[in-house]
Amino acid sequence: MKGQAFYNPVTVFKALGDELRLAATVLICRHGELCVCELMEAFDAPQPKVSRHLACLRDAGLLEAERRGQWVYYYLSPRLPGWIVRVLEETADNNPALIKQPLARLQAMADRPAVQCP
Repeated sequence: MKGQAFYNPVTVFKALGDELRLAATVLICRHGELCVCELMEAFDAPQPKVSRHLACLRDAGLLEAERRGQWVYYYLSPRLPGWIVRVLEETADNNPALIKQPLARLQAMADRPAVQCP
């Protein structure tokens, strides 16, 4: 477990206990990283709401963020233990309806920063 931090399961599951936070984390897990504007589009939600949920996930140690120009990209913390990654992957694999609509909105998004910036 070298390089992996200790994660309290209660903290992890509390952070993932909201549908938007769980779905956003699963989407980020699937895509590697997403910016706030992409998540706003995926969830048809205003920036303050999306940012508040992302901050909760970041505070729980599940996500990390990196600013690139005007965009802030979120990605899974590289220190996540395998059990958390497996929970996210299993959740995505066995509950496709969780991200079906957000994924469709994301794929239909014009001018995605991730698509424009290799």
